[in-house]
Amino acid sequence: MVETVGADDLLVQLATYNTNLQGKQGVPQDLVDWLAPTLQVSTFLSRSPRASDIIAVGFQELLPLHLGLSGLSTAVIDHRAAHILSELESHAPNKEKYVLVSKIVNAGLALLIYARDDTVARTVCDVQTSWTGCGPMFMGNKGAVAVRFRIPGESNDSGQTFTFVCAHLTAHAHLLDRRIDDWNHIVSSLLFPPLEGSDTPSTLYDTSNLFLLGDLNFRVDPPDGHPLHDFHLKDIPVARTIEPEETRSALKEFDQLLVEQRKGNTLIGLREGDFWKFKCTYKYELGEVDTYNTKRVPSWTDRILYVSHLDAADTQVTSHIKNLLYTHVPGYTTSDHKPVVAVLAVPQRPTPSSSIPLIHLPSNYTPTIDSKANLKRYTGLAVDRVIGIVWWLFTIIGAGSAVVGLFNFFVGFGAWRWWRTPTNV
Repeated sequence: MVETVGADDLLVQLATYNTNLQGKQGVPQDLVDWLAPTLQVSTFLSRSPRASDIIAVGFQELLPLHLGLSGLSTAVIDHRAAHILSELESHAPNKEKYVLVSKIVNAGLALLIYARDDTVARTVCDVQTSWTGCGPMFMGNKGAVAVRFRIPGESNDSGQTFTFVCAHLTAHAHLLDRRIDDWNHIVSSLLFPPLEGSDTPSTLYDTSNLFLLGDLNFRVDPPDGHPLHDFHLKDIPVARTIEPEETRSALKEFDQLLVEQRKGNTLIGLREGDFWKFKCTYKYELGEVDTYNTKRVPSWTDRILYVSHLDAADTQVTSHIKNLLYTHVPGYTTSDHKPVVAVLAVPQRPTPSSSIPLIHLPSNYTPTIDSKANLKRYTGLAVDRVIGIVWWLFTIIGAGSAVVGLFNFFVGFGAWRWWRTPTNV
């Protein structure tokens, strides 16, 4: 059934992709497959095709890790931002123009926010960014980046704030507790300036609308006896068992994120569309459209979730945000992940007010602020730079391989020590 979209609703498109450390080669030159869902949705929203008002694009593993940790991501993200803007405008249904509202990158995580020029771009204000790392010693190989801004209403209406978070959590099925801890760390350390009337930093939940996208790394964890249990020991045709939608609907009951959300253990308050209606997004053979790698149980690791200030606090099932489309893009084959895209209709609040509305959370959950958040963030950043630069230098010495560079270094150091040692006559 097609959702009814109001004329005042904002169309928000969110896209996430783990590019598998591919750098500038991680995204095809033609992004129409990624943009096509917007065009498909717009054609049945109204007689005149309608372009998205806000577009958020998140990347994980944006470029080789040693370059990301070294802070050498500027050229890649600038190239990516310009390329996406060009493609957005090339494929917009009515040749709409877009503006890059903000971009932020930390190690391999990046988030770019675009706004449609003739609708919201000229009113966007109070743009803020934030980042945090939750890798070893708070490094940025895992963590989150975020952008927040306000769209004011008419007259004395303060409007709404929009917060977009791109995250990459700990991998591997057996490290579920680490993923939950990662999210708790992100909530407590991904901080923004204080809200009006407060002197303490605000969390990602202190917003009117929250959108989360990224490689959250929650896995399908089937029990013993299930056809996908010990998938890596079986033949690859077993993947065919997850192709029918009704089979995936049953398989979703073993999805770690869905299970833990139902228990109230993680991603409190956030809603999601029917992710099981598209195929698992990980782990694929490189260069293949629909062939899974047998080293991992196929899983929906790449997700998009959301919540509005209009949503009730006592349920995570329904939302005033309408999920118009939620799907993956199978044609991208340079990564072992598939991109995911969602198109959402976000309602305006019914009654204008001078105060900014905020998300309602369950009474038993209060986000906490880590008093040492900045210390941890900049400790992680310092570790990133040290490890990244050393790794980068070894890669140069090894003509592209850090392992060869390390070997060359020790051989060279040994030769130098031997040359410096006096010879007894």
